Amino acid sequence: MTMAYLAQPEQQQKLEWLDGGTFSVLLDKEATEGKLTVGRFDVAKGEAPPFHLHTREDEVFMLIKGSALVWSGEEEHELREGGIVYLPRNVPHAYRITSDRADLLMITTPGGIEGMFRHAGRDRSTPRPDGFEIPQALLAEASELYGGVILGPPR
Repeated sequence: MTMAYLAQPEQQQKLEWLDGGTFSVLLDKEATEGKLTVGRFDVAKGEAPPFHLHTREDEVFMLIKGSALVWSGEEEHELREGGIVYLPRNVPHAYRITSDRADLLMITTPGGIEGMFRHAGRDRSTPRPDGFEIPQALLAEASELYGGVILGPPR
């Protein structure tokens, strides 16, 4: 049996994301023939994306380490270490990390959402500009380009 795709950790793209966290692209749409995207977040307490929805993909989060609050619509739930959540497309959602650090695995189907992270994030293999941050306008632009809709501020 042969592997269709294999990427060791040093081959996986690491992007600086919201609040200085890291989003690692583990599998992108090119590696999976468009079927899915797999990414991993390493983020600090308080990291929270805007309240949003995806029009193109379903999303799964598994909290490998840490804790978070997760909103699906108006419902709020605590996600503990080892917990998993499924967020179908067109369902408004958000999360906020409540532990000091969190290791969060993300899977979306179909693939392609990594384009949003690449559009607004910064590749960590390049020098970091002084005062780097992701402006809200760039985040909104990236979200819109990849089928996301920002509905409100972080929760």
